[in-house]
Amino acid sequence: MKIGKGVAATTVFLLLFIGYVVYRSFRIPAFECEVCVTFNSETVCRTASSGTRETTVESAVTSACGTLAAGMTESIRCQNTTPDSVKCSGI
Repeated sequence: MKIGKGVAATTVFLLLFIGYVVYRSFRIPAFECEVCVTFNSETVCRTASSGTRETTVESAVTSACGTLAAGMTESIRCQNTTPDSVKCSGI
């Protein structure tokens, strides 16, 4: 039984895609940051980890603002607030 060119190409693509997903899921984060944000007179600290410092800080701020802000407008305002403190370490 012969396999068509389209089936072979699709199979190769799927194997490469699955390999990429598995590779990305096993990458160890390079940074871990604790970020404290004050918004509407409340302060929340959150920790995040990721491959770059910038992405890690952004993720921690987003997490903190999820607790502090109500609604999309407040979330955007909160995420544009300068954090009170940022403590990062390389993992």
